[in-house]
Amino acid sequence: MPFVDLHSTDDFASVYYQTNSQFGNVRGFDPEKPTVLILHPMFFDTDWLNYHWGDPRLYKNFNLIAFDMRCSGRTVCRPSPRHDTWVEAADVALCHLKLRLPPCHVLALEPTSVCVALRFAVLFPELCLSLALCNVPSPYEPEWAFGVLDETMRRWCFAKDMETFEHGGVEAVNLLCGYDNESDLYDDAIAHLALKTPQDQRVRVAELFGVYVNRTPLRSEELAEIKQPVLIFHGERNDMHSIEHAERLRELLTGVDGGAILCTIMSGASNLSFNRNAAAMLNSIYSRFLLQRIDRARSELRMTDISIRERMRTALFKLADIMDWPDMGANDPLSSMSFSCLSEAGVQRQAELLKEYAESENTFSPLGPDGKPLRKYSDREGRHWFVGGPGGLSIVDVSFLPPRNQARPEKDVKTGRRNTLQNLDLTLSLPSSTSVSTEFMKTSLAKIVANPATTLGRAIVSA
Repeated sequence: MPFVDLHSTDDFASVYYQTNSQFGNVRGFDPEKPTVLILHPMFFDTDWLNYHWGDPRLYKNFNLIAFDMRCSGRTVCRPSPRHDTWVEAADVALCHLKLRLPPCHVLALEPTSVCVALRFAVLFPELCLSLALCNVPSPYEPEWAFGVLDETMRRWCFAKDMETFEHGGVEAVNLLCGYDNESDLYDDAIAHLALKTPQDQRVRVAELFGVYVNRTPLRSEELAEIKQPVLIFHGERNDMHSIEHAERLRELLTGVDGGAILCTIMSGASNLSFNRNAAAMLNSIYSRFLLQRIDRARSELRMTDISIRERMRTALFKLADIMDWPDMGANDPLSSMSFSCLSEAGVQRQAELLKEYAESENTFSPLGPDGKPLRKYSDREGRHWFVGGPGGLSIVDVSFLPPRNQARPEKDVKTGRRNTLQNLDLTLSLPSSTSVSTEFMKTSLAKIVANPATTLGRAIVSA
């Protein structure tokens, strides 16, 4: 898998990427096809783009390229409390310039990628042909969502046993992808979390978490500078971010000719990339949007040399004007960290978070001696007398009970009597589902915290 080295006086990163060309590099791009740059969902990487990568409507009509962001996938970088979405946008621009890529259509999948794509379009408009934004997040993370995410990340990163780790992984999948998922998604996602973000690398998880919750909105002045065509997708069943945020962003994109287009994905939830039907609908609409609504662009690699330092310095001066920080222009333009816009308080909070996750004692590892997960998540079902079922409610497993109709034992030869213990009726009458769900509750924390006025008993019944 090829990568791009980004090095400067105060930072370094090796950013890995994938393409759909024959040999996996940008030299194999078809110059007759437009190029699409895909930004993957947070906490995952480019390996999770199969529903887009394998769709013939995309890979037959476009050159595709995707980068593993910082702290994701195979990308290697130094932990930093100054990491934010402006830094990610600078990383994308540096990789774009170093690889001599042509101007690209940007497909941003889920909240963090949406923030990165908008900032990339503001600072580097000549490198961006269009924007497709999936599931626009709220401007700031709600307090209830922050609490749920923090609890889930801690349960996942500081697990003491396999059950706690898997429960944290399930909660993370429910928050990121919605609650109506196939069992294979839980198996693959929990295995991915175990392999790519084990407990000895939990600082990467903490840094990604900080980037997500410390996001800030762009002002209307910056959004008005975006002139490229914009297509916004939003999942109809998105529990994390309502469609009002997407509608508000569409209204603020006043510089787009004809206005931004908002499409609702009927079968989509909090993540549109991991559901086969939602991803297929997204690919269909997006391919038609690029082929029919936008002038076709060629993809010859740039052969003329330009000064990457000077182009990044120009972007840094522009960002200094946006943030009204004149001193920012004196930073190293080749360092992505120079583009960080976190406040001093935000940097301090993120530094404390990274320190906490780095210094805590080692915990349980979900990997075996061979470096593979100890088991699939689905293998745990049926091993206990109750397991979590649909909606998080408990469902009694009756596999351990004796069969209802037992053969009558034969008479004892000496006494002529049947064994009285065997005459006992061992069949247990199972309680109703309502009493079981009232007695044993294992509903999602997000459903309770999201509505503080809901009592615990009502949450159990409505789960």
